[in-house]
Amino acid sequence: MSFHRLFVTVFAASLAVATPSFAQEEPTFSLELNGATETESGSCRLTYVAANRTGKTLERTAYEVAVFDSQGAVTRLLVLEFGALIEGKTKILQFDLSGTPCGSISRIVVNDTAACTVAGAEAPICMQSLTASSRTAIQFGI
Repeated sequence: MSFHRLFVTVFAASLAVATPSFAQEEPTFSLELNGATETESGSCRLTYVAANRTGKTLERTAYEVAVFDSQGAVTRLLVLEFGALIEGKTKILQFDLSGTPCGSISRIVVNDTAACTVAGAEAPICMQSLTASSRTAIQFGI
């Protein structure tokens, strides 16, 4: 075997050993509070970006959330319906909080799933794979 062939063979073998194996990504359903704007009526319009990366089609998705005021007290419990989301789909939704100005909201917490249907049955994946973030002054989390 020539020196050149030996070098190429050893180099290729060392790359195979040194190359890290990439683990499969964890399934995620991400919810981002992307915007909070006042409506003309003085209500807060919340804009959410939902991205389904769970590996499953979600036939119905809804979350119960708690809204906190600036003093840290829960002022509302409500259900946000995100509907159906196919795998890989990103969906933008808006919800108006009637009679609640944005400045009076300090944080929103996902309390639980109100619905998570996969293949016609309720599934735990919507809460198990949930990540939450905010691009606003309002904290948003689990």
